[in-house]
Amino acid sequence: MHFLYPGFLFALLTLAIPVVIHLFNFRRYKKVLFSNVQFLKEVQEQQASRRNLKERLILASRLLALLFLVLAFARPYIPGKDEANTGKQQVVSVFVDNSYSMQTLSREGSLLDEAKQKAKQIAAAYNINDRFQLLTQDFEGKHQRLLTRSEFNDAVDALKISPQSRQLNQVLARQKSLLDMQAGASKAVYFLSDFQKNIEGKSPVADTGFPVNLVQLKANPLPNVAVDSVWMLNATHRPGESEKLVVRLRNYADKAAEKIPLKLIINGVQKAIGSFTIKERSAQTDTLSFSGLQAGWQRGEIQLQDNPVTFDNTFYFTFNIDKQLPVLLINGGAPNKYLSAVFAADAFFAPKQVPDGNVDYAGLSAYPIIVLSDVETVSAGLAQQLKTYVNKGGTLMVFPSVGADLNSYKAFLQPIGAAYPTDLVEIPTRVTSINLQSQIFKSIFESSPQNPDLPVVYKYYALDNGTRPGEFLMKLKDGSTMWQGSALGRGKLYVAALALDESYSNLPVHALFVPVMFRIALLSGHDQPLFYTAGNNESIETVPLQSTEKQLVKLVKDKQTIIPEVKQQEGSTMLYLPDQLTETGIYGLKKQDSTAAVLAFNDNRSESDLSYLTPEELEKLFAENAALLNANKLNADLLTGAANSGLQLWKLCIILALIFLAAETLFIRYYKTGKTTITPAPDIN
Repeated sequence: MHFLYPGFLFALLTLAIPVVIHLFNFRRYKKVLFSNVQFLKEVQEQQASRRNLKERLILASRLLALLFLVLAFARPYIPGKDEANTGKQQVVSVFVDNSYSMQTLSREGSLLDEAKQKAKQIAAAYNINDRFQLLTQDFEGKHQRLLTRSEFNDAVDALKISPQSRQLNQVLARQKSLLDMQAGASKAVYFLSDFQKNIEGKSPVADTGFPVNLVQLKANPLPNVAVDSVWMLNATHRPGESEKLVVRLRNYADKAAEKIPLKLIINGVQKAIGSFTIKERSAQTDTLSFSGLQAGWQRGEIQLQDNPVTFDNTFYFTFNIDKQLPVLLINGGAPNKYLSAVFAADAFFAPKQVPDGNVDYAGLSAYPIIVLSDVETVSAGLAQQLKTYVNKGGTLMVFPSVGADLNSYKAFLQPIGAAYPTDLVEIPTRVTSINLQSQIFKSIFESSPQNPDLPVVYKYYALDNGTRPGEFLMKLKDGSTMWQGSALGRGKLYVAALALDESYSNLPVHALFVPVMFRIALLSGHDQPLFYTAGNNESIETVPLQSTEKQLVKLVKDKQTIIPEVKQQEGSTMLYLPDQLTETGIYGLKKQDSTAAVLAFNDNRSESDLSYLTPEELEKLFAENAALLNANKLNADLLTGAANSGLQLWKLCIILALIFLAAETLFIRYYKTGKTTITPAPDIN
């Protein structure tokens, strides 16, 4: 037998007190004088042997009661299987899942309330000197320290729902990082969660090296529909024009969702409504049309009426409507009259002409589209900057010049896999086909033309189509490509096989030229994403901004202000958001009092899928040292375990102490040591 707190055994010295009292009976006899024995009515006769036996039994009861009381405080135990950990201070890490799914109701209220109650129950099962870590989805710095039991309970009471959603490996790695620093302590991990399937992750769960106890909280099965994503069909937005927003709804339930109402709100004004029926475990897209918007930043919301799960019923997005679309025209020294005429035909476009030797590389990102024409030799510096521009989402059109240096064009376009001009072909031909499936031509013709009037070509540069997949816009009679488009990074690159000169073709004055150029320009928008996910801490690329100590860049929503880390990178500004941006909604990106952009943040939609891992699936995820505990039958023996703490005897000691105290009382009250003799007083008469 061992003792958890052997220091209490010094209290056994108190056993001498009853012995001293027994050996030195300090009771003094009192002398009573009688004037006559006839007044003595009753005499008690005692036997010395019975009196001594009673006193010894009482003494033994007192000693045993005191002995077992002291032993109870010393916490005796019989070591279990894991004798090496017995008696050590225990360090316990408790993860309480406070994600959105824990708002769902169970028999005892919300799952989060039940998890908080179970966490306190776990702490109560351990010793007063043990230490605890409380970990939540937030991964806050204050949770990477050990707490006393009372501090732990206070921290549990303060828990609130969080938009974060971590995977099992992330949580266990966080717990292990703190527990590994506690050398010599006995360690244990508890995981209180509903165990949604999204918590599983792609990689297998790593072995922590110490016991992992899983407590799965059961929620009532609930249907749920949420907005999964949105996107705009128009890349560039013009004031007053019709806009089309595609909404993807997802039904996470095992039965169809009937007639789910939906509202589209732009700048606080309802723009569209709808009602949707979605099949079980499936997604559905629908297009909402609206118009009448003014220039500036637009704040959008999509609202669903889907009860009882409501945390994902609102989806936020933003986009910008420009008064004008800036276009950069890079030329070989003189403006191209055809390009100038095209973009002067519509006041929405704001063209700027610049020679190839005078390009402001830092300002390229301000232009959604750049047209390179009439440049005989493309310098290495310009080629590198244009490549970076396209990779980051810009649109570039390339028209070789008359008498172009084809080697410089090859050095520019071939390394990135795009089409490039090889040889000058001076054989007259004509365009015989256009790609009507391309987005460029979808809005140009009301119906498919039967015998279209297509451009005539007098001479052209043969194009090597390159290694990057792309699509042709126009093809010549022999099947070779006359105008090729391809994707590069996040942007697009269009390369033509001829110069914008009437000695090469009649394309610059053809009826197709203006609408094709307009469509490419209008599809060139490289706006910021419509929305971001709150809490994922990814960098955000935004409009160029310069931050100083006196002019800080900040995100503002109502009374909340967040100052991100700002870094300049290749002509754009990168924002690195701190962990405190966890609240969804629409934020203004401000520099001093001016608004540079408006950003929308939504919750991670992985929490919307209320599907849970089964006990069998949980057992497959973890190593052998993981145990699945019954949430409804948590008790001290189940939590701490006889195998770790040994067979505890302190309760037995308290029971025995009470038994011997009761025995002492019975001996004093009911154990008789003599007989009573009644002597009647003599008759005086």
